[in-house]
Amino acid sequence: MAQRLSAFVDRVADVTAGVAIVVLVAAVMLQVVARYVFQSPPPWTEELARYAMIWAGLIGATMSFKRRFDPALFSAVPRNPWLAIVAGLIQSLTVLIYLIPILWFTFFGPNMNVNRGFLLRHSRITSETLDITTFWVAIAVPIMIIFILIHLVARWFEPPAPEAHDIEA
Repeated sequence: MAQRLSAFVDRVADVTAGVAIVVLVAAVMLQVVARYVFQSPPPWTEELARYAMIWAGLIGATMSFKRRFDPALFSAVPRNPWLAIVAGLIQSLTVLIYLIPILWFTFFGPNMNVNRGFLLRHSRITSETLDITTFWVAIAVPIMIIFILIHLVARWFEPPAPEAHDIEA
């Protein structure tokens, strides 16, 4: 079940990041054409491109994690199964130690104050030119973290990788 959920989340991330990249490129192209051809660029294109870049980068990071393109502490699979378990445990703890506090503070601010949490603060901020709440940009952070945590759990249930001498040429 963890593997299927991870695969589904990865497909959602693929589509979301793809749409964000298309929006980013379209906004930049419109900005360039409007600036250099018509000498009158719309003010919202730069902001839209920036927000699309945030979404593409954060959601793209989940795809990178799923495909193991993320920086790894241990690049080779240890031959000793106990060493492989320890390496996996260290990798998992590193991800959890980094992401859990960020996820926590997206909802809670200092002293467990929800009003000072990252998302609630952004729900009260309006973008300069698009006239939308920046909540829609900030929500990419917890989505990214949840996607990565799903992929991490799926890694725990992956079958062990075959050793080099087990693979026939």
